Amino acid sequence: MSVYSLGIWLVHPGRENDFVQAWRDLARKTQEDYPGAQAVLMHDEDVRQRFISTGAWESLEQIEQWRGSETFTHGLATIRPMLEHFEARTLDEAARIG
Repeated sequence: MSVYSLGIWLVHPGRENDFVQAWRDLARKTQEDYPGAQAVLMHDEDVRQRFISTGAWESLEQIEQWRGSETFTHGLATIRPMLEHFEARTLDEAARIG
């Protein structure tokens, strides 16, 4: 079973477009560093400032390596001024359908 990274991002009002672009930049660089990496950024329809990102990884060690990498730390440092709040989680698969 896979492990997943999850990010919950609460963006300052008016910074939503800047955040999406910065997140894309981080995701592209991550994909360069970790071929095969895929990520999805979702926008909360009820709380317009909230975004949720997720990605599947080969292992817990790979997530830890990425979170300690220059790519992640630099990308997060670029994004942080746009945020009211950020929460990172690591999840493992409990069940799957399809």
